[in-house]
Amino acid sequence: MCGLCGEVRFDGSPAEVDAVARMGAAMETRGPDGCGVWSSGPVAFGHRRLRIIDLSDRAAQPMVDSELGLTGVFNGCVYNYQELRSELKAAGYRFFSSSDTEVLLKAYHHWGRDFVVHLKGMFAFALHERESGTLVLGRDRLGIKPLYLSQTPGRLRFASTLPALLAGGEVDTSLDMVALHHYMTFHSVVPAPRTILSGVSKLPPATVRTVRPDGSFDDHVYWRPTFTRHVALPEHEWPEAVLESLRAAVDRRMVADVPVGVLLSGGLDSSLIVALLAEAGQRGLATFSIGFHAAGGESGDEFSYSDLVAREFGTEHHQIRIDDARLLPALGGAIGAMSEPMVSHDCVAFYLLSQEVSQHVKVVQSGQGADEVFAGYDWYPPLSRTPRDAVAEAYAGVFFDRPHSELARQLSPAYLSEDFSTAFVEAHLGAPDATEALDAALRLDSMVMLVDDPVKRVDNMTMAWGLEARTPFLDHELVELAAACPPALKLASGGKGVLKDAARGLVPDAVIDRTKGYFPVPAIRHLSGPYLDMVRSALTAQAAKDRGLFRAEYVDRLLGAPSDHRTTLGASALWQLALLELWLQHHSL
Repeated sequence: MCGLCGEVRFDGSPAEVDAVARMGAAMETRGPDGCGVWSSGPVAFGHRRLRIIDLSDRAAQPMVDSELGLTGVFNGCVYNYQELRSELKAAGYRFFSSSDTEVLLKAYHHWGRDFVVHLKGMFAFALHERESGTLVLGRDRLGIKPLYLSQTPGRLRFASTLPALLAGGEVDTSLDMVALHHYMTFHSVVPAPRTILSGVSKLPPATVRTVRPDGSFDDHVYWRPTFTRHVALPEHEWPEAVLESLRAAVDRRMVADVPVGVLLSGGLDSSLIVALLAEAGQRGLATFSIGFHAAGGESGDEFSYSDLVAREFGTEHHQIRIDDARLLPALGGAIGAMSEPMVSHDCVAFYLLSQEVSQHVKVVQSGQGADEVFAGYDWYPPLSRTPRDAVAEAYAGVFFDRPHSELARQLSPAYLSEDFSTAFVEAHLGAPDATEALDAALRLDSMVMLVDDPVKRVDNMTMAWGLEARTPFLDHELVELAAACPPALKLASGGKGVLKDAARGLVPDAVIDRTKGYFPVPAIRHLSGPYLDMVRSALTAQAAKDRGLFRAEYVDRLLGAPSDHRTTLGASALWQLALLELWLQHHSL
């Protein structure tokens, strides 16, 4: 796990190495173990390194393979790199390191653009061909690793974070109207390729972009699960099939030259990861849980469950209690770590958890993705009863933060636009395949919402402290299997039924049968005291007044009764407004 960046010029000018160096410096936390810059005429790459595989300097990046005429930068981990290395050696390739980065370079040389189908892992990369001048950019199937782009006439820049591009300079920072509509409507999810800034885009997941020296390019989408019943299994065989696939996913995410821990929330997903590692013989496994003080009548921790799992499997458990005195100051750091505005209140929880965990290990496994892949959210059952051709309206009713008509009373006239979010969701849900209504909803959530909410949140908050998070529930083979599983099996037992059946006998029943929990941060969900003061200050600051994003009367109404105004899913409407302003002001926008 690292941070990459670069620039390619199309106008005959040499790449601006100083700008690439600035972009790399802005990502120091993603790679505190080393840095490098390489340039050759119109191209320059930068890299920040977190040493996980091959700890020697032979694995430093940017990596140049003079024999093959390739230079590359890479962020992530190719879990099957050892198998690919053996295959490539048998094909005649010679290796100078034991890193997965070198495997990626030689795999591209051997298989060409389609080399990505051989990779099992999470990754974003940039490769440059010396002879042709071609630049190849790519991103993993589920978008676990980010890749942001900024293009102006004659130049393309790219980086692992949006703030790194800002550090490079010359970015159009006006608000993208489509992205703003998504932020206010689609639970703050802004689907690729857009971001909240007009001058920054992001490479979509499962995409390889080939950029030619004249600036022209083409995109190749190399993975798209169908969400149809193409896997025919008897009902009673599905739990074992799921368990076997997850077992493989957990096992391959232990590949590292440093210890690997687990973020243990006490829920089914992370508990099952711990159980499978214990089953495989892992001893002395480090596990970590976090908790906050209660607020608004809501508990701030789930320690009773995480402690139960830690005792059951004999882990070296770290129970992290966050005092209120630490929470408020950490909000600024968490907001600064966001590549895009992310309204979920648990961002600061992951930020603080990662700070503590990074003092013990450099890699953790985490349970993100199971709810989207195995239908764990409470909005899925109503959608399952919806006709296939009516799912878009039903989905908007359970997931959108507000109907489009309400925005006229909330946004200033200059920021009002068309109903872009409904159009996007209708197009996605109406696409071919996805046999049932729930299949279509799970496809949307797995391919879009998951990528630009939970997955992005985990990457940003963990990498703020140089911590690599690996998500076995987003193993692409497991996702393909789950997509083929009949929806009724996923909805059983109150959601994630097939996963609960798979866990039975491995995970304590008290964890399997408990009411679904969330990552609680009550102080953000119930704004008061200094947290409310911070929100009020941001929304009434001169920068906010000059921007004029929200109607003053709407802001006043929310500030007057901060706990009374909730989105469809129960989030704080006030925090949604404030977070956007806080993020923009943090970057002096």
